[in-house]
Amino acid sequence: MSHRRFAARPSTAILSSALVLLATAGCTPATVATAPQSPAASAPAGADLAQFFDNYDEAQLSLSPQGKAYRGIRDADYGKWNDPSDDAEVASHTLQQATAAAMRASFDPAKLSPEEALSFELFNAQAARAERLFPFRDDEYIFDQMNGAQSQMPAFLINIHRVANVAEAEAYVERIRSMGPVLDALSAESARRAKRGVQPPKWVYAYVISDIENLMKPDNAVIEDIGTKVGKLDIDAGEKTRLTDAANAAWAESAGPAYGRLLAEMKRQQAVAPTQDGIWRLPDGKAYYAALLANYTTTDMSAAQIHALGLSEVARIHGEMKKIMAQVGFKGTLREFFEHLRTSPQYYYTTREDYLADVDAKVKAMEARLPAFFHTLPKAHLQVKAVEAFREKSAGKAFYQSPSPDGSRPGTYYVNLYDLRDMSKTELEALAYHEGIPGHHLQRAVQTELTGLPPFRRFGGFTAYTEGWGLYSEELAKDMGFYTDPYSDFGRLGMELWRACRLVVDTGIHDKRWSREQAIQYLKDNTPNPDGDIEKAIERYIVYPGQATAYLIGKLKIMELRTRAQAALGDRFDYRDFHDVVLKSGPVPLDILERRVDAWIAASR
Repeated sequence: MSHRRFAARPSTAILSSALVLLATAGCTPATVATAPQSPAASAPAGADLAQFFDNYDEAQLSLSPQGKAYRGIRDADYGKWNDPSDDAEVASHTLQQATAAAMRASFDPAKLSPEEALSFELFNAQAARAERLFPFRDDEYIFDQMNGAQSQMPAFLINIHRVANVAEAEAYVERIRSMGPVLDALSAESARRAKRGVQPPKWVYAYVISDIENLMKPDNAVIEDIGTKVGKLDIDAGEKTRLTDAANAAWAESAGPAYGRLLAEMKRQQAVAPTQDGIWRLPDGKAYYAALLANYTTTDMSAAQIHALGLSEVARIHGEMKKIMAQVGFKGTLREFFEHLRTSPQYYYTTREDYLADVDAKVKAMEARLPAFFHTLPKAHLQVKAVEAFREKSAGKAFYQSPSPDGSRPGTYYVNLYDLRDMSKTELEALAYHEGIPGHHLQRAVQTELTGLPPFRRFGGFTAYTEGWGLYSEELAKDMGFYTDPYSDFGRLGMELWRACRLVVDTGIHDKRWSREQAIQYLKDNTPNPDGDIEKAIERYIVYPGQATAYLIGKLKIMELRTRAQAALGDRFDYRDFHDVVLKSGPVPLDILERRVDAWIAASR
């Protein structure tokens, strides 16, 4: 699922010029535009495949100013947003599919090196996933509490748009001024989709409206951010005043009025929004959900199979939890223990500072332990930040932003401290290991730093691999000697249980037609998580269908492969070698990961 909203949607006007870039990699424009010929007909030397992918990356980036900014590229497009039109999304998709066809026509995988052959296979796999999902692109919600441009555009300015000089400050002002047309275009598209029945449930609109109202204040987060960034520049006071005045004028004349129009449209849609929660209610909802599950899990598992796996895993983890409950001497049922953890003040922080200080301590202890379990470590720094106030009410519990490849932006673990009673002490360790190290930061920073791989492998991904690694890292930390407090170990199991329950509730909502309230009750009955945490999670799964199923499915595969390697290699098994096999390919579908690990086991024998 693209979740582009206002992201990489280039205009068709520049598609042909972008495709021309591919010609220098051994393909003619005619080869791109027509059906593939025999691979032998035009295949260049295998070494040219790297240039082919570099040229595709250049073509793709030429269509995405925001994609450039995420990479740390600050050129003439630095003050622009991506084109939000459907024509632009069609153009981007066409570029990808034409590139895959050109690759198949121009290169013979049998003549490539093993690493090049893997790149060939992965690009084909990504193109096939995109092709299956593309017919459903109009089923995405334009505005919701997780991905809507109403909060993502300000978050981009605050977290991605860096200001190191006057020109970059002026580019920031340009982006503020051009927010208006982008928001208006997305608002119009949202209205068009609503007319054909593609709307998020009614309860979503309150979150979106809250985000908008937070940004309509004169001293909003964007104006505060550019003031701070300009204030740090080594320029005279008059120039600083000119830039901040320009930012305020751009907001007052463009972004602010557009937010006002968007607010009116969201209130109009709120009045007629549906009350059913799952995407089964969309015109082609069943097929859409099947495509999403295949996309996120990289398997052919059906919704029914995923639901059954979830129920089985919930039962298994409950059994593990009962052992810890007995260890700490709790007298009562598992559900009573859940309620004790959910409602007792001693399991929660009273200040944000205390929470962040404990995260810092756990991260530092983990950093010292990493070399014993990893050959390859990230060079990029990890920073931990609380989610910004303007979006903390609607944002998720925790998430990670990859570092820029040029080193100008560190990897960032965002933790949502809006309500400390949603952030249990028992889960702090597992959450930090998942989002930070050895989880997302280690994996995604190492991926970004694999300079020998094509850009689409360094900066792309497969959710089951990436989130599977994050969840695997939670259990790996136990093998590394962490979770010495049984309550923290229970929190680790609680986080795994959370992902098992996701298999049940995601398929329950979108396939079995559960309501939001049914899904919330299932989590209350089967997990120790606080009520606010549960409600926010279910609301996430409703607007982000299928994504949450990838975590446990990916983790189970990685653990299965590690167990297989340990059994086969015995004393010769080395965590560091196994982790290199998993990490140094970059993200891959689970079947390819299995094949790679099996080949490593055979070679190690």
